[in-house]
Amino acid sequence: MSVKKTSTPLSVAAQLDTAENLCRERGKRLTPIRRKVLEILLEQGRSVKAYELLDEIRRVQPGAAPPTVYRALDFLIEEGLIHRLDAVNAWSACLDAGGQPHDLLVICTNCGAVAEFSDPALSRQLARKVATAGFVLANHETELRALCNACHAQAHASGEPLHGHSHRH
Repeated sequence: MSVKKTSTPLSVAAQLDTAENLCRERGKRLTPIRRKVLEILLEQGRSVKAYELLDEIRRVQPGAAPPTVYRALDFLIEEGLIHRLDAVNAWSACLDAGGQPHDLLVICTNCGAVAEFSDPALSRQLARKVATAGFVLANHETELRALCNACHAQAHASGEPLHGHSHRH
């Protein structure tokens, strides 16, 4: 199993270059708005909600409308450059778009941090379990909701509940 960590600020330019090259090789174009959306996600190093993205885009393109941002997000998802994170209703940059595929995403439901994993054996096992229940996985990526170590420690120290439901029977 391999784990990808969040990007460092020094690697953002290299990751943007990789994205540009991948798009060019596929006959696609990383337009300025698409590039800016990807750059914001790379710089944030965590999941980002649509309204946050729109606010950031409007700093450089004041008239940007939501459909513009959503079209850019759709393109970036199609090209495998970002992830749509249903668990937190947000997006994050794919930290290894030009490298090995990954099939598990762990998302901190508190701060939005994201970790990418590749564990084909675990994914096959999960697919078999899903099949025995009479279903077929609709997506090759599985999202896991979690708390990162920092958020877990903070919640534990403050006495906050670590999850929002009870297990009473």
